Amino acid sequence: MAKELRSRVRLAILTPAIALLVACGGTKAASGPPAPVPIRAASVEQKDVPIRIHAIGTVEAFSTVSVKTQITGELTGVFFKEGDDVKKGQLIFTLDKRPFEADLNRAQSMLTRDEAAAANARAQQKRYQPLLKAGVVSTEQYDQLDTAAQTADASVAADKAAVENARVQLIYCTIYSPINGRTGNLIVHQGNMVKANDNPALVNINQVEPIYVTFTVPQQYLGEIKQYARAGSLPVAAVIPSDARGPAAGKLSFIDNQVDSATGTIKLKGVFANADRRLWPGQFVDAYLTLKTQSNALVIPTQAIQNGQQGTFVFVIKNNDTVEARTVTVSDAQQQGQSIIQQGLAAGERIVTDGQLRLVPGSKVQIRDATAPPAPAQKQEAEKLGKG
Repeated sequence: MAKELRSRVRLAILTPAIALLVACGGTKAASGPPAPVPIRAASVEQKDVPIRIHAIGTVEAFSTVSVKTQITGELTGVFFKEGDDVKKGQLIFTLDKRPFEADLNRAQSMLTRDEAAAANARAQQKRYQPLLKAGVVSTEQYDQLDTAAQTADASVAADKAAVENARVQLIYCTIYSPINGRTGNLIVHQGNMVKANDNPALVNINQVEPIYVTFTVPQQYLGEIKQYARAGSLPVAAVIPSDARGPAAGKLSFIDNQVDSATGTIKLKGVFANADRRLWPGQFVDAYLTLKTQSNALVIPTQAIQNGQQGTFVFVIKNNDTVEARTVTVSDAQQQGQSIIQQGLAAGERIVTDGQLRLVPGSKVQIRDATAPPAPAQKQEAEKLGKG
């Protein structure tokens, strides 16, 4: 009786446990394999890629002239409107000429007077030369006449200089544009008195055709820049934000003669024809200096690159739609969202560009981006379906 009772107790205890195990096993079997992880993908491309250095650049006028007057007087004429384009030699300002015309007339009158006095002094000197030889006049008297003649000649020379100076002052009453360029804000308006070399200037003129883009790059690139610049002019591209017309093309024209010790950068300039006036002084642009073109480079979207404990890696999609983590070596050069792979990938391989956070090696994936080509097995299956 005791043995039978113990057997019944054991059976009562084991029956619920067995039922629980069966239920758990049934639930696990019903759940099935985990669902594929949705991702976006791209293929490794092989193409010629320009190696560029990117920097933020500032547009600068090719030349800037601050127009000032060299005389003091009343501004009587302004012959342009603010913001107008002016040509070299074009009349832009006039000042009151009357005081300077009077000074010129006065200087010419003094010159005429002193020329007459000098002519008379020379005539007397010549008349006394034979008398000196004959002993009629003393040497002292003759020397006095000669000194008077030389003094008169000096006065004539001073008067000629005064006349020339008066003419120059009169010329300064008319101001012409020294360069081809675009005028800025008119600081002093017609009717105002202006002083010689006074600040501010009457107007600033900027030459915008051609034009410069100035930018700085880390000194570590200086050796490469000088090396490639010796072979010829290096292309510089200026990308204007929100401009759909694409980059403006120019050439490297200037490498500064010293590195800025405070920032460790070197200043560069690119010159652009700017015939369409897209670049404007003071504007910020993205500057791209092209050093060389790397042939047959392997290129992938930069967003596909991940950083881990073992270094840089990407998730590669295999033919069975599972992924593996593969270590890659990435070049320092990046080209508008794309990175150059030096080692670790082959052309045509598919890599994950979005959705990496949910992946581990061996994860099943489902591509939701039609830009990536299917795997070879999938491609053959798709061709069969198309023929059917």
